[in-house]
Amino acid sequence: MVNNLVFAGTPRFAVPTLERLVETGFAVRLVVTQPDKPRGRGMELAASPVKQAALKLGLDVAQPDKIKSNEQFRQQLMALEPAAIIVVGFGRILPQWMIDLPRFGNLNVHASLLPKYRGAAPIQWAIAEGEAITGVTIMRINAGLDTGDILQQRELAIGSDDTSETLAPRLAEIGAELMVEVLQGLEAGTVTNTLQDHTRATLAPILTKQDGHIDFHRPASEIRNRLRGFQPWPGAFTTFRGKNLHVWAVKVVPQRIVPQNESPDLKPGELRSEGELVLVGCGAQSALELLEVQVEGKKRMAARDFVNGYRPFAGERLGEHST
Repeated sequence: MVNNLVFAGTPRFAVPTLERLVETGFAVRLVVTQPDKPRGRGMELAASPVKQAALKLGLDVAQPDKIKSNEQFRQQLMALEPAAIIVVGFGRILPQWMIDLPRFGNLNVHASLLPKYRGAAPIQWAIAEGEAITGVTIMRINAGLDTGDILQQRELAIGSDDTSETLAPRLAEIGAELMVEVLQGLEAGTVTNTLQDHTRATLAPILTKQDGHIDFHRPASEIRNRLRGFQPWPGAFTTFRGKNLHVWAVKVVPQRIVPQNESPDLKPGELRSEGELVLVGCGAQSALELLEVQVEGKKRMAARDFVNGYRPFAGERLGEHST
C-alpha cells in the first residue's frame, strides 16, 4: 500500500497537496519543512505556510537545518519506512540516501510540462517567455535537476492577463489532484514511467533582482510578458531622472497611433504623451502604453498623473541612468 507517506514542502504552493492527501485518507506520518525564518519589520521568526498547515492538521513536523549529513534526521525517516516521500517546493537538494529510501521513490509536483522549464521558477519563466500553455508534472525525483521520469501531466492555459500570482494557485490545485491520482495509481499498479526527452529541455533558473530590470530594446510584448511573470518579485523597473521607477501595469500598443506629424518610431525607452496615452518606445518598432507606475519614494500612480507631475521633455528616455 502507498499509504505511509512523508511530505516535504515549504511554500503556499505546496499546501493544497498536503491538505488533499490528508482529506483523501493517506497517512502522512511526518511533514518536513524549512526552519522558521525572520520576517517583517520586527524580524520575528515565522513558520512556513506548510508548517502552519501541518500544525492545523495535527501532523508531526520536522525542520532540520541540514539534511545530507544529518544522521538523526536520516534515522527518523528510516524508522518511518515511508512508501513514498512527497516533495512540493521543499527548497532543498535531496541527498541520495533520501532519494533511495522509499519503495515508490520521491514524488515531486513540478509546475511545468517537463522537460520544459526545469528549475526553481517554472511558473514565472513560462509567462515571461510568452507561453500560452503550461501545466503540472508529477515526477519521480532522481539526482538530476528535474530530470526524473514523468508519472503524470496535465495542461493549463495561461490567460493573456495572468501573472505568476494568479496562475500559481490554479497550478497548485491541479498538482494536488494529480498527486492523489498518481498515488492511487501506484496502489492499483496502473502508473507507468515516461522518460523525459532531454533534447527538449529548457531551464527556469531562480529569479534575481536584475531579471526585473526593463530592457527597452526588447519588443513590447516581451517586456509585458516579463512584467506579468516576475510578480511579485522582482517586478519590472527602470530609472527616471536617476531614480528607480517601478512599472506596475502596461498595455502593448501599435506605433501607428503616434500622430502623423511626428516620427512614427519611438526610440527604445523614449517617452511620449498624446492625449490620455503615455507611450514608451520598445524594440522591434513597438511601443507600450504605461498604465501605472511608482517613482522611488512615492506611491503608485496612474501614468497620466506621473506625466502631469514630472512633465517629461521631448525625447526624454526611461532607463538612461540605470546601471
